[in-house]
Amino acid sequence: MQGSQFRLEHGKKVRLANMDPNETGSLHDREEAEPNIERLKERLEGLQNMLYAEKKQSVLFVIQGMDCSGKDGVVKRALGGLHPQGFQVHSFRTPTEEEEAHDFLWRAHRIVPAKGMIGAFIRSYYEDVLITRTHKWISEAEVKKRLKHINRFEKLLESSGVKIVKIFLHISKDFQLAKLRNRLTDETKRWKFDKNDLVERESWSAYEEAYEDVFKQCSTESAPWYVVPANHRWYRDLAVLQIAVEALESMRLAYPVSDPELDQLLEQLQE
Repeated sequence: MQGSQFRLEHGKKVRLANMDPNETGSLHDREEAEPNIERLKERLEGLQNMLYAEKKQSVLFVIQGMDCSGKDGVVKRALGGLHPQGFQVHSFRTPTEEEEAHDFLWRAHRIVPAKGMIGAFIRSYYEDVLITRTHKWISEAEVKKRLKHINRFEKLLESSGVKIVKIFLHISKDFQLAKLRNRLTDETKRWKFDKNDLVERESWSAYEEAYEDVFKQCSTESAPWYVVPANHRWYRDLAVLQIAVEALESMRLAYPVSDPELDQLLEQLQE
């Protein structure tokens, strides 16, 4: 598997309805995928260590998807092996009064990971052109303006040493329904159920169209979008890990050059 197989080209029209959320490549089950999952987790942890030691660059994972697509789960399972000292997770919910008093990118910019850090946004600044567009809270002219601002914002982050990895977890509408039913029938998961999920479900097609436009306008060479089949959680985790590892490997990370004084101290300790 290569992460590039999930990567979207800039400016290319995407039809989510034509992409299979049940895809598992040549693999058949979690047991078959587990060795690769563990290998990639170990590799990702090593890359994080170099990133943290180098302190010259940072990584931002943008995790988007329909309700029940497993955004929290992918952070917990695929990225859960990252050391918490160098990993920060932020969940984007309804803007606070303070956030609404600023431009729509303000709340995102102030929590972008610092050099040496890895950050994950569960939902993100893209919500301001997804839910707002779907429910017609902003005009189409404003949507186009915000998409341009997002591209400029990501260019700014890139020039500051931030590697942006944008992942859309692709599930089917039937899969979502099964998950919603499970939340209602399982007492340990009922707390996750939100009546608003049923309201948002009615706008499934509108959300797909909004996402497809986001992919076309904002999947760039340096900050591409990846569409990951997510009906099978184990394949989702494997794909996200592959994408994450390839992204960090492309950053040419290296440990800092050793201080000569440390070599002298080592010699003293060996005497």
